[in-house]
Amino acid sequence: MRKIGILFGQEDTFPWAFIDRVNEKIKAQGIKNMMAEAVSIDTVEQAKSDEYAVIIDRISQDVPFYRAYLKNAAITGTAVINNPFWWSADEKFFNNALAESIGVPVPKTFILPSSHRPEGTDENSFRNMKFPFDWEKMFKTIGFPAYMKPHDGGGWKSVYRVESPEDLWAKHGETENLVMMLQEEINFTEYFRCYALGTDQIHIMQYEPRNPHHLRYVLDGPPVDKKILDLVESYCIKLNKALGYDFNTVEFAVRDGVPYAIDFCNPAPDADIHSVGQDNFDWIVENAADMAIAKAKQYKKGKMNLTWGTFVTDQMAAPKAKTKSVSKAKKTKGKAPVTKAVAKKPAIKKVAAKKTPVKMVAAKEATATKAVVKKTPAKKAPVKSVSAKAAKTKGKTVAKKSPAKKATVTKKAAKK
Repeated sequence: MRKIGILFGQEDTFPWAFIDRVNEKIKAQGIKNMMAEAVSIDTVEQAKSDEYAVIIDRISQDVPFYRAYLKNAAITGTAVINNPFWWSADEKFFNNALAESIGVPVPKTFILPSSHRPEGTDENSFRNMKFPFDWEKMFKTIGFPAYMKPHDGGGWKSVYRVESPEDLWAKHGETENLVMMLQEEINFTEYFRCYALGTDQIHIMQYEPRNPHHLRYVLDGPPVDKKILDLVESYCIKLNKALGYDFNTVEFAVRDGVPYAIDFCNPAPDADIHSVGQDNFDWIVENAADMAIAKAKQYKKGKMNLTWGTFVTDQMAAPKAKTKSVSKAKKTKGKAPVTKAVAKKPAIKKVAAKKTPVKMVAAKEATATKAVVKKTPAKKAPVKSVSAKAAKTKGKTVAKKSPAKKATVTKKAAKK
């Protein structure tokens, strides 16, 4: 039996809808010996946790016991979504550095030492740091207002908007042992939150982070320039392939036509129907079910079935240098002595991972005042769902006319 499990906590809409949809699809497709259920744990013994072919992880970021359980399950072959080893190592400051290296625009960012000393340390623990820190360089680069947020946080916890150096230092003192980032403010005209499944199935949603949490997903928003949507889709795919997340959300703030990746480390993203809305909820349930079934079909017992991003796989795939052995020249009788020839070692060629060049659009420096939302250009296209893999082969599209006679919205017809 190839079981598909979902591990979750307080959320109560997505998990049950996911289980029901997976089981409906299994039955409709006539798949034998496969089922979906809520994960059930009674004991966890080392190297003996192969009950599930696939587990969707929605809670281990809050429960360390679950993270240990999932790593043990992965060792035995369970395809854990998302990879618990990478999730444990990943954090937002590194993500920004990775984004720059693959050509995805991100806000200017510095990392700050914690306000309070970590437990068990004293002044000698920080002798490698210069005092005073070069605050002026950071302030000149970032400007004010700016944002201060945890370098490995999530859920908009401990996020501060700072107006001046004095405001920064006062709020930094409240963060105690948290390691914070100082990041430039992007005065945006459009903002998007995007579901990313299987690293390259993208669903773009209009989003307003300044609204209360339950009103952040914009329903029936104004049309958006198709060029911007295409850039957002492209950047989403590049980021998730590099990170190796099977299930993630990526956020973009658009300034002067350039989408800046703001937050793209959300391996247990919001999927509650009451916040994301019915259409977005239907998309994530339908496509997450398809992905889980595909993973279960590919499952190989006792093998590593995790997804690893190109940041890791490219390093592992680097070829090893080959050297030729020096052969001894044979002596021949009655002939002049033969000089031994030493074969030269071939130069080791460094193979760089192929990267897709991205033309960067120069962005103007952020101003200290909030931007007024710009009117959209005449040629616009509505926010759309993008499925890079599935679009060519799966279901028919249904075109709907918008009330204002704008460009049409294209969506996949959900399978029932």
